[in-house]
Amino acid sequence: MVLTTLPFTLFAYGEQYVSSVVAAIWNATTPLCTLAFTLLLRAEKPSASRMAGLGLGFAGVMVVLGVWQPLSGGELGGSLACFGAALCYGVGGSYLGRFITGRRSEAPVVLAAGQLLSGTLQLGVITPLAGVALVDLSAPPAVWWSMLALGGLGTGIAYLLLYWVQVRAGVTTTSTVTYLLPVFAVVSGVAVLGESLAWNQPVGAVVILVAIAMTQGLLRPVRRRVAEPAPPAPSRVEI
Repeated sequence: MVLTTLPFTLFAYGEQYVSSVVAAIWNATTPLCTLAFTLLLRAEKPSASRMAGLGLGFAGVMVVLGVWQPLSGGELGGSLACFGAALCYGVGGSYLGRFITGRRSEAPVVLAAGQLLSGTLQLGVITPLAGVALVDLSAPPAVWWSMLALGGLGTGIAYLLLYWVQVRAGVTTTSTVTYLLPVFAVVSGVAVLGESLAWNQPVGAVVILVAIAMTQGLLRPVRRRVAEPAPPAPSRVEI
């Protein structure tokens, strides 16, 4: 539920009131949420470089967002819903790392299929109870094709890759993939929607990429080696 039903619903609600870029920014807080719950569940022991990378990545997200400027299109309710979805990903990811993927006994396709099928069943029960039609036959074909593309590519294949990486790299490192979402959201907004690109967005993207490299151990602080004093010369004994 916390990796499919709740976050998908919260993002669907939140993006009615905030832009896709703002939603991607909130999604990029997933590693911080994951780190917090990972520490609580003791799923991993984060290193100093990993924690520094998470902090730097969050700073890069804030640069992309331009927190010193008024937040356009980001109403409080929509932003809180998107942040709630990121919290759900943090809870679910840390739980998987602590109790499921750490065992390395289930194949990624089994985990992805079980998660998505259970989420589908949950929504199939909750949606009619909420007074919403389960299937809208009047929807145009473009809507159905969009659902198939998002469900098959953006969710199905994405979760297969998610579990494959999480088994090998750990939950905290895997969660840092969400730091790239604001970058792609900005690029697609410029290329597809014709939105303008501010200076802080590419600068923040570079900071995010550096942070991801730090969390994966590709960049480590250089330690200065202190020269050891030369051993004293042996004393000469005169006879």
